Amino acid sequence: MGRLEGIHVYPVKSLDGTTVEAASIRERGGLEWDRRYAIVDEDGAYVNGKGERAVHRLRASYDLERKTITVRNQGSDDSFSFHLDVDRDAFASWLTCFFGYEVDVVRADEGGFPDDTDAAGPTVISSGTLGTIASWFDGIDPAEMRRRLRPNLVVGETEPFWEDRLYDRPGTSVPFEIGSSRLEGVNPCQRCVVPTRDPDTGEPTDGFRERFVDRREATLPEWANPAWFDHYYRVMVNTRVPERVWGDRLTVGDPVTVESHQESSAPSR
Repeated sequence: MGRLEGIHVYPVKSLDGTTVEAASIRERGGLEWDRRYAIVDEDGAYVNGKGERAVHRLRASYDLERKTITVRNQGSDDSFSFHLDVDRDAFASWLTCFFGYEVDVVRADEGGFPDDTDAAGPTVISSGTLGTIASWFDGIDPAEMRRRLRPNLVVGETEPFWEDRLYDRPGTSVPFEIGSSRLEGVNPCQRCVVPTRDPDTGEPTDGFRERFVDRREATLPEWANPAWFDHYYRVMVNTRVPERVWGDRLTVGDPVTVESHQESSAPSR
């Protein structure tokens, strides 16, 4: 049995996250405040770290109770605060000046803007995994690796790659419980270019992907189903949350237990 060690939400998709002690599960399975807002260009496409390296130079902090964000350009002492609803147009104008092209800030009231719309629940990784992957690279500690990988839920008191127990063969899911809330693990997350970059500067880490793939293949635990690994640039687990669990609250310190897998090609009700 593990224990929920950390909860991390990213109120504006692609910007810095923040740590909370508890979070409610919203419609479609996302966590309260997670990716509630997103930055989009004139065509409605996300402005994110995958395609816009300047995102990495944005530092953001939040007062979730007041619904405010404070942003600054990395290396600058000048910061600007906006209410995420009342001042959203002003925030978008500030971002437009920062990026040098027109952007907007949009809001999703139900479930946010998840990366995986078929498995839109919180992403899960163990603290042991973060430490192990960080050890593969000089000068990267577990905290920086967490910022690179951007998980929602970090589980402690488990071995590295424990989360690989939360999926089985394609077309199945693995039920697990956090406290009294039942979630379903679906698949190991396919990573993009973002983890290869320094989260503060956007500068690429030489050989990151190649080193990651080599070490991930070499250390893949026996409990990981190899059917998912057409390549080894995968880590962290995407989840699904049954509708009956929407509204439950997850809290740091909750016990985490794993059940056996089940056939599940569609979300549970």
